[in-house]
Amino acid sequence: MIRTVALRLACSGLPLRLGLALGLTTALAQPMGVGALAPSPVVRVLLQEAPSLDLAASGPTSLRLEDSLGRTLLEVRPGDRVLLRGDGSGFIAELLQGDGRDRQLSLAARELWVEAEANGGLSSLVMLRQHRYRGRLQVRASGEALQAINHVDLESYLTSVVGSEMPASWPLAALRAQAVAARTYALTQRRPSSAFDLQASVASQMYKGVEAETDSTREAVASTRAQVLMHGNGLINAVFHSSSGGMTENSGELWSRQLPYLVSVPDFDENSPMRQWEKRFDPGQLRQSFPETGGVNSIDVLLASSSGRIRQARVNGPSGSLVLTGTDLRKRLGLRSTMVRFQFQLPGPVTPTAGPPPPPPLEASVVDSASGSGGPPAPLGDTPPRSRPSSLGAAPILVALGHGFGHGVGMSQWGAYGMAQRGQDYAQILSHYYRGAELRPFALP
Repeated sequence: MIRTVALRLACSGLPLRLGLALGLTTALAQPMGVGALAPSPVVRVLLQEAPSLDLAASGPTSLRLEDSLGRTLLEVRPGDRVLLRGDGSGFIAELLQGDGRDRQLSLAARELWVEAEANGGLSSLVMLRQHRYRGRLQVRASGEALQAINHVDLESYLTSVVGSEMPASWPLAALRAQAVAARTYALTQRRPSSAFDLQASVASQMYKGVEAETDSTREAVASTRAQVLMHGNGLINAVFHSSSGGMTENSGELWSRQLPYLVSVPDFDENSPMRQWEKRFDPGQLRQSFPETGGVNSIDVLLASSSGRIRQARVNGPSGSLVLTGTDLRKRLGLRSTMVRFQFQLPGPVTPTAGPPPPPPLEASVVDSASGSGGPPAPLGDTPPRSRPSSLGAAPILVALGHGFGHGVGMSQWGAYGMAQRGQDYAQILSHYYRGAELRPFALP
């Protein structure tokens, strides 16, 4: 029998461990029996949008290119490739064959469906840009570009997402937390009236195909199968990021709406290599980033969030001033987060900022998407925003001193790693970062 996990830790403000000791949560949900499993829904993931697509079969059988009625228009044998481009009314297919007998065909169809041919229980995977994908591929025209959209069942999709978003060598509790968050996020992004639901990049969540699947990611997905996070009767917006720099952010201080489960909490991301960072800009870079002001003389922080992130700033330069949101400022300067302060320095050796020792090397680095023991970093006002050393020689450079990587809302991936290292399970991780959410099996309408 399925037992719902009520993730209400620390709703009363009590610390995590004390909340557990007082029995503020129910027992963990048990794995669902095979007979009780809901069918896995299909999600549509935009893999690439480009003037042409390069497709191949990866495996022992051919790929079939069909029209919307299921009629086979072209077969691509193992070892061959096909280059597709649109011609206004259909597709031009350039078949590059292993024997050197290349040929070009015109395919009269409004859209193409690409899938592996099954033969004796064996089939290939669709290869696009050196990545292999399960499921089917839909190719459709969008203006002058072609879109490659992967139609794949949700659970198969997640085994790749977990390995694309986190190092597969991380503790299973962290991988499970990522699986539940990614599943919840994917389900909230389904848009039947749109051409696709998700993108295979940080615009949604990273999805690198079969190459990102491992035994540990498959176990993380299978052991949490169909589990999602809900608040009231709806799925939550289970956003996540790489690391917050010590304190996550209230959703209402970054976005238009404050959600009850996306509140600022202490982070456990002390192992993150991006917990503290530094980036330097010379005058030429600043003129390129801020052509309206002709560069930067100073940056005034006009509004900061309660956790110390810039919400609004004014950039002052030789040619004028420009008011930007923290998000826009981050984009202009390519910053890792908006939890940042600025100072000017004369050119010279870089003095490292204080911080924890670097973590042991990992097999992969966490990717920030849709994504500690100490308190939050020092307030932005601690460094006067207009401080700029004078020099008769070289022009001073702007130094950004920052904390964390990503928007800072929701689950911190490095924080999940830190909590897992402390022995916390995935339900406890999720309850910490998504306050008041409940872990439940999803049910399709």
